[in-house]
Amino acid sequence: MGKNKRVTRTVARAARLDQVCANAVEVARAGITEADPSDVGDHLAAVAEGDRLVTHFFECRMAGYQGWRWAVTVTRVARSKNVTVCETVLLPGPDALLAPGWLPWQDRLQPGDLGPGDLLPTPPDDDRLAPGYLLSDDPAVEETAWELGLGRPRVMSREGRMETAQRWYDGDHGPAAPISVAAPAAARCGSCGFYLPIAGVLRQSFGVCGNFYAPDDGRAVSADHGCGAHSETLVDSTETQEDELPTVYDDGEVEALPMSRPAGSVGTGEPAEPYGHG
Repeated sequence: MGKNKRVTRTVARAARLDQVCANAVEVARAGITEADPSDVGDHLAAVAEGDRLVTHFFECRMAGYQGWRWAVTVTRVARSKNVTVCETVLLPGPDALLAPGWLPWQDRLQPGDLGPGDLLPTPPDDDRLAPGYLLSDDPAVEETAWELGLGRPRVMSREGRMETAQRWYDGDHGPAAPISVAAPAAARCGSCGFYLPIAGVLRQSFGVCGNFYAPDDGRAVSADHGCGAHSETLVDSTETQEDELPTVYDDGEVEALPMSRPAGSVGTGEPAEPYGHG
């Protein structure tokens, strides 16, 4: 058996409130020199920060600082009754009115925020772009750029294209859009005459709608998106007019009557009577 080991636990001792520092309310109040005395309200609390170290909280009455508090930390030397001010700061209280947390502009920007005249710089390390000398790793684009000598400083990376394709497919121009779900099953953009396929690898799944009357005109749509303006949507235009209604005979109440044939008619053997007989 192993030897017993003594386990030593260190328990943090709560700071004891120093009464001399806690009673120095007016000393702490006088230490607030950043504001007018009228902006310093009632004394709220005294909190022990350490040995002979106490923070006094005062109500802040400055306009626009509702719920904020003046915090004044005081201390004293051991065996001394002289209390001095360490620091003064304005802190928000539990019910303070605070501005929302700061976010970088690229995290705050939403689709549609860019307006006429606005400039949107692209970070140098944007994952959606790759240096142009790497071409585009898209065979269709590479072939065209090589033949025509075209080039751009940066092009969309594979990650950028996949992210774009997923966003388009899951958005209002994909198969799950309400207008697409409500369209006939055969009315898919890929079979529409107004569908203009885009270049590159996205050509397999996306194109641009060129139908002036369609709600997606001029927008990228997935091949399995759809709407009621499909080029092959046919409506039966033959409408029955009132004057062209067919004649209907109701023979449910017809009574069959025996009919006699005149003499000399077909089917009778009797001779016909001569005209003008007396």
